[in-house]
Amino acid sequence: MNDSSHRWQRRTYHHGNLKEVLLEAARKLIEEHGAFGFSLTEAARLAGVSPAAPYRHFRDRDALLAEVARSGFERFAARLDAAWNNGIPTPLSAFENLGRAYLAFAREDPASYAVMFETGVPAVGGDEPVPGSKPAAEKAFNVLEEAAAALCRQLPAEKRPPMRLVALHVWTMSHGVASLFIQEGSAARKVPLSPEEVLESGLLIYLKGLGVLSEDGDARAS
Repeated sequence: MNDSSHRWQRRTYHHGNLKEVLLEAARKLIEEHGAFGFSLTEAARLAGVSPAAPYRHFRDRDALLAEVARSGFERFAARLDAAWNNGIPTPLSAFENLGRAYLAFAREDPASYAVMFETGVPAVGGDEPVPGSKPAAEKAFNVLEEAAAALCRQLPAEKRPPMRLVALHVWTMSHGVASLFIQEGSAARKVPLSPEEVLESGLLIYLKGLGVLSEDGDARAS
């Protein structure tokens, strides 16, 4: 264990917060070695506890990863919800804030983001290795669906696309930008735009195609 790990360990571990310290240790190890590049024993070592201690909370490494995903989705959903802010001051400006918040989370907590979306840990759908993992993931998606509904509400009812499908398109685009230009890093250096600018331009084109925005980029009147 290097000196920085020792400093992190002394600074972080306190009696009674074992679960939180193990989660933080896991996120640190994920950043350094990838989601499957460490063991539960290594997480215990970094946290400064005995090899048996993690089993008080997690049956194995996958259970620890699932909890990283669940807690990540909870914070992710809260961040998206705060950015959306019930569509205030306008649905369009709040939607732009939502996109920036999405990318900010991926940039600031890359370990959680990787486990949430890249590892196949069943936090969304299927079995729930950690109670509440699926609701935490769906809450984040529901924020996008609410934003899509607010943006499309101005369209005639017969021209409104399925809101869940719109939310899925927005999520896919956001995830693609986050994965290519933030998680990968090297791709961003080849594009003379920030990830935020890439996402915003893509979403504007998409909203124009739906008829939500006019050709000059303004939201159409209700």
